[in-house]
Amino acid sequence: MAHIQLDETLPGIRSLFAFRPESGAALTALAETLLRGPSSLTCAERELIATYVSSRNECVFCYSSHRAAAAHNAGGNYEWVDSCVAGESSADLSPRMRALLAVAEKVRQGGRCVMPPDIRRARDAGATDVEIHDAVLIAAAFCMYNRYVDGLAAPTPPTGSGGYDEVGRALASSGYRTAAVRG
Repeated sequence: MAHIQLDETLPGIRSLFAFRPESGAALTALAETLLRGPSSLTCAERELIATYVSSRNECVFCYSSHRAAAAHNAGGNYEWVDSCVAGESSADLSPRMRALLAVAEKVRQGGRCVMPPDIRRARDAGATDVEIHDAVLIAAAFCMYNRYVDGLAAPTPPTGSGGYDEVGRALASSGYRTAAVRG
């Protein structure tokens, strides 16, 4: 049960956006920019960062939603997403993305945990300053989104219910602005 009066028919963050549409609009625009705006990182890679951080923060709603969005941005490949998030050495992941996920993990632990050697490893693996910036900002934003959803106990459908796959498909095809207003 949510800690405040939310529309229980709207899952996760959507119920929070409906509760405070003015902040919801800004947070939706941020997600759209970070995960779908112009970038040398693919949408699948950016969604993977969001999924990774949400997984480590144990935010079921954000993890499940962005896992599905990452998979749909990667041609429906849930196995790829799961192996990357699990940190499997066999995961089909470039050295650049492995280094960016390592930076994202440090951000998740705390911004001051990111150290010059972490940035150097990302650069040595081929990450640009813009990609490092974007990985840090995605990780930081998803720490906020995760804490927003869990801090107010937003309604969270159970995993495996099939609804997350639909959400991921919608996010991958139509983006965040459209998905945020759907009931």
